Amino acid sequence: MLAATSKWFHRIITEESLWKHACLRDLQVPDPGKVTFKWISLYATAFNGYHSYQFHQQDKHIDRMRIVAFSFDLQNALLTKKLIPPLKILKEKTTEKTLELNGCGVVRNVKRGIWIADSQLVRCPVCDLNTCDGKLILLGSHNEKKQADGACAGIFDVKRLKNCSTSAVLDLKTWVGKPNYWQPKSMITPYAVAVNTNLQENEGLHVKFHVMKSGKNGEIVSIRISEQLL
Repeated sequence: MLAATSKWFHRIITEESLWKHACLRDLQVPDPGKVTFKWISLYATAFNGYHSYQFHQQDKHIDRMRIVAFSFDLQNALLTKKLIPPLKILKEKTTEKTLELNGCGVVRNVKRGIWIADSQLVRCPVCDLNTCDGKLILLGSHNEKKQADGACAGIFDVKRLKNCSTSAVLDLKTWVGKPNYWQPKSMITPYAVAVNTNLQENEGLHVKFHVMKSGKNGEIVSIRISEQLL
């Protein structure tokens, strides 16, 4: 009887539909349809935090905040260090130039589906991402040479920019911490994510935009926006 129960339990606990339901429930995202990996593997990867600095660079890691998840319907993403409405898609000759001049820009060929968002607080010199062991590609950088009240960043599905849920991300008064609150705060919707950390007196920020691709000409599978005090 015990063996039969164990076999039944194993069959239930490895049922893909169970882990799919758990993933969609805990990540709070819509059903993406077909996925590349098993749902049980996706759930484990999403919630064990193994990909973070907390595991791989413990000496430099200070704090980590899981922001949950969002989705891309379209393969175009707007990256921005400004959360001021209205969000505009600016057209410069290159993405690098757009990011340098405006602190925002559109990247293309982003992998569709569920994306997991984290906020990482780390000690320098890890802020110098040129020394990162990962295969990150620098898209561009932006200098804000004046007092910054907060270090903020956002990633948006271009197709959903006009959604009412996007407006909620840009309504900073509803989710950003009060001036004397120093912990990071985040806002997430089904197709956008943003984070803000209030800052004490400073001389500005240096912002870098990085991506990681699945291959030389592959889809973008990871996006990182890093901000360092000048």
